[in-house]
Amino acid sequence: MSLQRDIEFIYEVGALRHIDRMWKRFLNADFANNAEHMYRVVWIALVIAKHEGVTDTSKIVKMAIAHDIAESRTGDVDYISRQYVKRDEQMALDDMLEGTGVEEEFKALLHEYEVRESIESRIVKDADNLDVDFELREQGARGEVLSELWKTKREHVQQTKLFTESAKKIAAELAKSNPHSWHNDSPRNRINGGDWKK
Repeated sequence: MSLQRDIEFIYEVGALRHIDRMWKRFLNADFANNAEHMYRVVWIALVIAKHEGVTDTSKIVKMAIAHDIAESRTGDVDYISRQYVKRDEQMALDDMLEGTGVEEEFKALLHEYEVRESIESRIVKDADNLDVDFELREQGARGEVLSELWKTKREHVQQTKLFTESAKKIAAELAKSNPHSWHNDSPRNRINGGDWKK
């Protein structure tokens, strides 16, 4: 374990904000970068965990913040690119974590995530899948048509790829949600409860 390697690792994790999620190229829409994606996956996973009755969420948080870190070295590979390239995420993780203070713990967590046998790994994978649907809803609200084009594909994911009942319920509600309701309907915005209401 080397403090120098830990510092290098933290710089590399910071570089994830410069890695685009490659599906951005399918209309050049303003999709989240990898760091933004992983951040929201943490919060989606915490919401699912709460609804699933999981009280110790420390493993979920760690798994969610690390689930895509190998993409710092491999880049993101979208559903078209996957047909043509072979990534070695395990090599990327091994090299990225080698000699750091978090190497053993996160290698074990990421292996558990890939196997998908634990409730924590299933929750994080559900959150990873649902983040796509959140992005598509946001894009749809901006007038992008990708959400409509992918509607059947995303319904297939929701019906066959989600593990938890809570994630399935979130997906159903998400399909009816408005990405602007959190601020537009807030009782504390200036129209509903602020200076314009007076």
